[in-house]
Amino acid sequence: MRVTDKRVRRNSVAEPGERFALPEDYEHCRRIHRHYGTSYYLASRLLPKETRMKVDALYGFVRVPDEWVDNPGTMTSAEQRAKLQEFRNEFLRGLDGVRPSNPVLRAFCDVARDCEIPLEEPLVFLEAMEADLDVRRYKTYSDLRGYMRGSAVAVGVMMCCILKTRLTTRVLESATALGDAMQMTNFLRDIAEDAERGRVYMPREEMDRFGLREEDLLARRLTPEFIRFMKFQLERTRELYAKADEGIPYLSPSSQKAVRLSRVLYSRILDRIEDYSYNVFPQRIRVSTLEKVIFTLRVMIFNR
Repeated sequence: MRVTDKRVRRNSVAEPGERFALPEDYEHCRRIHRHYGTSYYLASRLLPKETRMKVDALYGFVRVPDEWVDNPGTMTSAEQRAKLQEFRNEFLRGLDGVRPSNPVLRAFCDVARDCEIPLEEPLVFLEAMEADLDVRRYKTYSDLRGYMRGSAVAVGVMMCCILKTRLTTRVLESATALGDAMQMTNFLRDIAEDAERGRVYMPREEMDRFGLREEDLLARRLTPEFIRFMKFQLERTRELYAKADEGIPYLSPSSQKAVRLSRVLYSRILDRIEDYSYNVFPQRIRVSTLEKVIFTLRVMIFNR
């Protein structure tokens, strides 16, 4: 994966040392994080306070446009596109020293400068959000990975910057694996939900290989072909989590438990899919509160 050398620096602000965000802006991001990202939110509470605030800002930055795309309400496609474009423009203006009106962008612009986040990362994420307005199917897994480069891997790279982790080749490979694994976990859990939005993220080439017809998937039929397809997807996704584990020791000691807990809780969704005999159609599969408590304690005590 390529990461450009161009970074977001504080000297892009008109007045040296000037900051955009107020405490209530970070609190706004925290509430978004807590509401929408329960597993991520729980894991992030293991981080030092200042780092938690930055992670909240990042989550707010990625969640707000994601909600516009996935849950538009009465917005038309043109209105969605316009909101994404204005969000992007306001972000870029913020980097040039113009104070954003959006509290999420006020917080994230400060974080992006403080942590020297490569500018490519937030921009490629926003490109992926816009792609969701047009691209409804993916022919190959390689095509899907191109989308995940923006939707998930970019978030992992930005997290590395916030956690003050050097972006070495090994770190980037592990961050890419974790981003792909978590995004694939989302896709597998949300097959029915995405279908209702008219999207099929499962690669057509792989569906054909297992004899899975799109009409069966859209009709929520639990066929033998679907089960075989899901077994293959879960196995590959678990391999990605295993590859991601190789990079955790390269994180700072203060960050390792939070990242490990996030990985453990999210990968547990795959176990739950198996517990439901791969039937992801009737309900949204979740990790229970009790399980979250148990795994949190295990990670805090044993770091595994």
